[in-house]
Formats: sequence, structure tokens, C-alpha cells
Amino acid sequence: MTAPEGLRRTPLHEAHVAAGGRMVPFAGWELPVQYRGIGEEHTAVRTAAGLFDVSHMGEIWVEGPRALDAVQRLITNDAGRLAVGQGLYSPMCLPTGGIVDDVTVFRVADHAYLFVVNAATRAKDVAWIEEHAGGAVVRDASDETALLALQGPRAAAVLEAATGRAFDGLRRFHLIGGVALAGTRVTVSRTGYTGEDGFEIAVVPELAPAVWEALLTAGRPHGLVPAGLGARDTLRLEAAYMLYGNDIDETTSPLEAPLGWTVKLDKAGFIGREALLAQKTAGVGRRLVGFEIADRAIPRQHCAIWADQAPAGEVTSGSFSPTLRRPIGLGYVPAALALPGAALQIEVRDRRVPATVVRLPFYRRPAGSGETR
Repeated sequence: MTAPEGLRRTPLHEAHVAAGGRMVPFAGWELPVQYRGIGEEHTAVRTAAGLFDVSHMGEIWVEGPRALDAVQRLITNDAGRLAVGQGLYSPMCLPTGGIVDDVTVFRVADHAYLFVVNAATRAKDVAWIEEHAGGAVVRDASDETALLALQGPRAAAVLEAATGRAFDGLRRFHLIGGVALAGTRVTVSRTGYTGEDGFEIAVVPELAPAVWEALLTAGRPHGLVPAGLGARDTLRLEAAYMLYGNDIDETTSPLEAPLGWTVKLDKAGFIGREALLAQKTAGVGRRLVGFEIADRAIPRQHCAIWADQAPAGEVTSGSFSPTLRRPIGLGYVPAALALPGAALQIEVRDRRVPATVVRLPFYRRPAGSGETR
């Protein structure tokens, strides 16, 4: 069976269908939104472990003697502090301060850096990185890479069972290559998008099904289940991780979103620095906030936000939180309203329901439960 017109499939498509995955379009790909249920998969990740196919993500290499200069120019964070095997999270910005994409960057070797980028922005990101590479070599390796995300408090135990080695020494945002798994060698990073401990595992596409099955087999005694896009979205929202295209885009800046910690204004020469410095000096007019609703009404993207009977913004992401058992959401509001306890109203199906601004993240994993993003 061929993919629906215009959609791509990952190397794990047949495994998803065999496992009962309900396939939907997402960012130009046909991916599983759920298997046995979003709530069940979400809870498994919070209490045990879940396995996600994130092979739709893009991987772009920046290499050569000028690689670090290129990376430093492209991102707002500081790659100069990275040791080999270490990574960081950062926006890439326009000269206006708007966000081109939010990426993870690893220093894989002395003069080799790997960008992991969003699927929907892959082509734009490749073009942007090439335009500003300044003599570094840029290579899009997305089609050469399958990526699996093993997430949850039992993720380390599952990976140890599958590989026969412990990962206690692999710190957050570090990676290690050459790990033996399912008869091949994979690269493992301690990263994720769920708010739990977890790993992302890169493998050549043709061997991805064997790695997927090996992890599921090793993980069954630990409560591991396959998980889809639905749980990935509710998990990342509870952790207040940004979704590009919803919460951040080229019209928003890292200082308006809660990403100011990624902007190193003492680092000269990165694209957008002047605009962000001016914005920081003047103060931002709006901020992205988290809110909770006591009512059962579920906020969704583009729902209007009101304050004191006046329009105040719109929801960028919203859902029912399976962990907190109440509706939660994100949205931009005037800076004066961006204080915990501020009263808002969210317009849901022509009804304005009371909401309260809360501190982010909505959910934070228990202390001592492992590493995460």
C-alpha cells in the first residue's frame, strides 16, 4: 500500500500499522496519532515508558574548520562551551528576532555539529543554514537517519535491558555513538520532548524496525508501550515545551516566549542579536503564559483570550492534562497580565470560561527520577 498523495512514511510505518496505530497526516508525513489510546500512552510515559517514532525530524550536519563560527552565527545559545559529545537547545532567529526554528545542536566531533530540526521546517532550515554557513560544509542527512524516542522513568532500565549496558553516566544533553543494539550500532542521546527522563536513538533507516522491536521486547517487563503523536503533544504541553508553528514562529521572539535563558546576548555576532538586545532593553509588550481552567471546557489553538472584558490574545496550545486532570493551555497576553494568579477568560465554543495564569511548567517530574530536556 502506498502512502496518501503528498505524504511520506517513516521506515517504521508497517510496524505502526501492525501494532494498531491510527495513522494521520502530520508535517507532510503519515504518522500514528495513537495505538490503544492517548490517555493510556500518556500515563505510561509518566509512570513507566513509551516508545515514539520521531524519524520525521530533520538532521543537518555543519562541518569543517569554520563549523563553530557558523553554528555561533546561527543560534542564540552558546555552542562555544560544548565539549565533544555534548549538545544544547536553542532558537535560530531572523535579524528581526523572530524564530526561524528551535533546534537541538550537538558537537559530535571537533569540527562537526549536528542540528536536529523540526520536520515541517526542514527545507527552510537547510536553506537558512546554507545561506549563513560562511564556508562551513552543510549536509542534510535527514533521509539517512531514523530516530526513536524512548521516554519515561523506566527508560534507562529498558535501554539497559536492550543493550546490556548501563547509561547512568550519560548526562542530560549528551550523546554516545557505537552502542550495540539489535545487531547494529546506534547513537544514543539523553534528550526528549516529554518532561521525563529519556533517550533518542538514531539508526540507519533500514535497521530501524529491528531496533524498534528489540526495544519493545526488552521493555515489556518494564511497562513500555508504543506511543503516538497525541500523547507526545499532551506530554510536551504539560512540560511547557514549545511547539514550532503553534507557540513560536517567525513572528515571536525568544524573549516573548519563555526562552530568554537560551539567548546569550554577551555572545557577539549571532543573527538577531541587535533586535533582541533592543527588545530586552525596552521590555517586551507581550509574553507567553500558561493557564489552567477550572471548568471542563478544553482550550484549543486560536481560541480567544479575554481579560477585563477586552481581547487579550489567543491560545497557541491547549488540551486536557491527563496528569493534572484539568484543562491547560498556552497563549500570548500583554506583559502586564503575565503574572501567576492573573485572571483571564478563554473563549471556548462561544462561551468565555474563567482561567488563571500559572507558573510554568505545568508538570515537573519528581526529584531524583532521572534526566530530561
